[in-house]
Amino acid sequence: MRKIVFIIILFGSFVHAQEVDKEKEKDIKIATNYTWEGNKELSESNFVNAEANYRRAISKSAENSIAPYNLGNAYYENETYSEAFGRFKQAGENATNKKDKHKAYHNMGNVFMKNKEYQKAVDAYKEALRNDPTDEETRYNLALAKEMLKKQQEEEQKNDQNKDDQSKDDQKDQKDQNKDKNEGDKDEDNKGDQKEDQGDQKEDGDKGEEKKEDNKEGEGDNEEQNDEPYKAEEEKQQQPRPNQLSPQQVKNLLEAMQNEEKKVQEKIDAQKVKGTKIKNEKDW
Repeated sequence: MRKIVFIIILFGSFVHAQEVDKEKEKDIKIATNYTWEGNKELSESNFVNAEANYRRAISKSAENSIAPYNLGNAYYENETYSEAFGRFKQAGENATNKKDKHKAYHNMGNVFMKNKEYQKAVDAYKEALRNDPTDEETRYNLALAKEMLKKQQEEEQKNDQNKDDQSKDDQKDQKDQNKDKNEGDKDEDNKGDQKEDQGDQKEDGDKGEEKKEDNKEGEGDNEEQNDEPYKAEEEKQQQPRPNQLSPQQVKNLLEAMQNEEKKVQEKIDAQKVKGTKIKNEKDW
């Protein structure tokens, strides 16, 4: 009884599997037809209809790798590289043989080259060569991607060095500016100190002048005080001694004597004039 049940279940599974396979084959066939229609529309430059047919083919059978690959090529020709990469990736995942995988990864490498993502391009071309080592076009593209990657890295290093140099120059300029500013502040402080010193010196000078004036006045007072003993001595000398004429009295006496002599001389001169005859005519 158990054997009969097992045979029935096994037969039922086999029948169901056949039905599933038939359904898959039917879907693949329909997807293939949509793919051919898309190819036809694309050859006639009708991108919109071609895209619609490719999408129908993809939705009908996930195992169809040709439709996404062809749709990726259509996007690539229209330079919509992000959409192209997505379809090439889908084609590579759905591919059941190395040949289709090789083509999908090769084209993914081409998209990365367009986007200047050279490291990813190198990886994609390497994967393509793993599936078909005989493809010389992929090998050439790999060598080109490596060369472009090298130049890109050198350029990035150069830019980084320039940034570092620029940063150092900026730091140096900032340091010089701070130094100049500090020196300027120091000069201002020195000028302020000099002005204060000049002010103090001026005050000291004024004080010195005042002191000189005070000293001058003091010297004048001292001179007057010093002259007082001499004046006192002179006055003392001029004062008449007992039984002695004073200088003034002597002076007055001399003047009186001179006046008397003058009068006598005038009388003598008067007598001489009177005795002299005046000539009014010329001697011939």
